Amino acid sequence: MADKNKSRISGASRASGGSGASGGGREPTIENRRARHDYFIEETLECGIKLTGTEIKSVRNGQVSLGEGYVRATDQPVSLTLHSVHIAEYAPANPAHQHIPTRERILLAQKREIRKLADRTRQKGLTLIPLKIYFVRGRAKLLVGLARGKQKGDKRQAIAQREHQRDMDRAMSRKRE
Repeated sequence: MADKNKSRISGASRASGGSGASGGGREPTIENRRARHDYFIEETLECGIKLTGTEIKSVRNGQVSLGEGYVRATDQPVSLTLHSVHIAEYAPANPAHQHIPTRERILLAQKREIRKLADRTRQKGLTLIPLKIYFVRGRAKLLVGLARGKQKGDKRQAIAQREHQRDMDRAMSRKRE
């Protein structure tokens, strides 16, 4: 089941106590870690997601896979849609009320932002990808990144740079001791 395109979940799915509609607990942050490895992120945009009841419950449980997802921005009509993101079915729900796991989902953003993204994605090599799903005051938000694909050499260079930085940090920590 370990897939290299899996998303990472950080934070507890729910904590007891507190007040508010969400129970005051910590909700998960679902990240697409693979995106930062495969793409240069040039710009980001936070937008809302239009979800059904069973979808939001699955998201709160952290049962989301962002790895295969992408976002499409269109001018005519002005819209922003999320494609190929798998939100697992919510098991306790009645089968008649279940959602389709990989359906298109509408993203909520201002028209001028959507038009700007649509213009930018017409450039060769730029695409929109989902980076992170998180909650702000009980509402699900999606961080969308305007991205340019990395070549194999770019990835190797980034890995080498990260390892070099790690070695320097290790050397500095040994020096302090």
